Amino acid sequence: MINAVIIDDVPQARETLKADLQTYCPEIKLLGEAEGVVSGLKLLKKMKPALVFLDIQMPDGTGFDLLELVGQLDFKVIFTTASDEFAIKAFRFAAVDYLLKPIDPDDLLEAVKKAKDQQVSPKVNIDLLLDSVKTQQAPKRIALHTQEKIQVVDISTIIHCESTGNYTIFYFQNGEKLLVTKTLKEFDLLFQEHQFLRVHQSHLINTQQIKEYVKTEGGYLVMQDGSRIPVSVRKKAGLIKLLENL
Repeated sequence: MINAVIIDDVPQARETLKADLQTYCPEIKLLGEAEGVVSGLKLLKKMKPALVFLDIQMPDGTGFDLLELVGQLDFKVIFTTASDEFAIKAFRFAAVDYLLKPIDPDDLLEAVKKAKDQQVSPKVNIDLLLDSVKTQQAPKRIALHTQEKIQVVDISTIIHCESTGNYTIFYFQNGEKLLVTKTLKEFDLLFQEHQFLRVHQSHLINTQQIKEYVKTEGGYLVMQDGSRIPVSVRKKAGLIKLLENL
């Protein structure tokens, strides 16, 4: 059993989530619930749960405020939120789980499974999330999950990303490589505001790391680290237009 609490200011939202957990996640044992930051802090100190379902917007503050007040983070967090575009983007860069209201049972099952399987402390992810929320700017760092660890990196240091099945290889300025447990498609969507470009089915490049574009041999990019990246036929026109405007 996993001991959990719900912190949400909407009674109906708490009741719905409790019912869904009983139906779909019987391994979750609910120890209590709270309706705000102050009451939530008291509940956490009293119950010491392993998992917290945490709303963002509450009358006396936000879920982010609550996490900062907690200090020592010794539980896992699944955020529950209505559509909040900036917060959702921050969740994705920090690799923190969230559920959109109304909560879909399949999404709930997946989030609970991830929480159960998570072996490492969520502190590094939450710290990155809180940094993004405080600045209210597009994240400059991202949490990358490998099979062994979570590594937080500066996005500007990424030269390019390469697809390998359901995984992605990241190549960095310092020559290091990192095999990350997500698909290239997910990072393509995530990096759209960070001057990255999908130039090939298997390659996503940081346009700020381009050294030159060679038109011969079918066309390929040379990156700052000397690597050669193929460019697909249908991506050439867009790439050339981008290079002309750099």
